[in-house]
Amino acid sequence: MHAVADIEELVHRIDRRRRGGDRVLIGIVGEPGSGKSTVSAALADRLDGAAIVVPMDGFHLANRELARLGRAGRKGAIDTFDADGYVHLLRRLRDRREGVVYAPDYVRGMEEAVAGSIPVPAELSVVITEGNYLLDADQPWSQVRSILDEVWFVEAPPEVRIERIIGRHIRFGMDADAATAWATGPDQVNADRIRAMRADADLIIDVMGFAETLG
Repeated sequence: MHAVADIEELVHRIDRRRRGGDRVLIGIVGEPGSGKSTVSAALADRLDGAAIVVPMDGFHLANRELARLGRAGRKGAIDTFDADGYVHLLRRLRDRREGVVYAPDYVRGMEEAVAGSIPVPAELSVVITEGNYLLDADQPWSQVRSILDEVWFVEAPPEVRIERIIGRHIRFGMDADAATAWATGPDQVNADRIRAMRADADLIIDVMGFAETLG
């Protein structure tokens, strides 16, 4: 599959869909550390007020609930999210019947999701949602693909991606050894699952080339 690096090509692709008058929902998927948030923010910025980013990470289960379920040691795995809640939010965003839909966000540092953080007004024409499991085949995740107009897979070299994850974990409180262990352990297990769905994406984004087009 041809990899896209030019942000303007991606913006034009969204603009073509906007001409129909319906809200456009774009999914940005990729392995941990691939650059999903960077791509999503850059696209929203180029769309100049017409788009907003709604992250799947807002549906992380609370740390207390993860501890109760015995899943705290693999936070970020597919069963550590409120998947049904995420699917329901996407349906509300697709329906566009409510004046404002409030989406949750995930706060780094606090490492918790916060409800009602992102207002999505009905007049907004583009919603970009980014996360790990947008192409997963298991229920209820498998419903996501049919709600979104397109899903784009963000690809970064493995060594770059892992370095980014380690740096992120260190910034938010882990020591270097713990950060490396998590990045090459639980995060890599998740990455392998996500990458297995790469062929189901509508296009591939070369994130290294993409970064060069932002200057």
